[in-house]
Amino acid sequence: MTWYWEYGYADAATNGAPERSGDFPTQADAESWVGEEWRDLRDRGVVAVTLHEDGRVAYGPMSLDA
Repeated sequence: MTWYWEYGYADAATNGAPERSGDFPTQADAESWVGEEWRDLRDRGVVAVTLHEDGRVAYGPMSLDA
């Protein structure tokens, strides 16, 4: 199984193809990573993230607002 985060921007039309994180071997690894990186993602303009497992949505979008 492969887990990854897809990034959502306030104005997706100006950002082209969806951006995503690297792959993670487990859901726990993916969740731990986003827990550490959400502030940096938000500073880059990401407003929400969606967790995917093998190409299907596991959950989200989840807001990065504090």
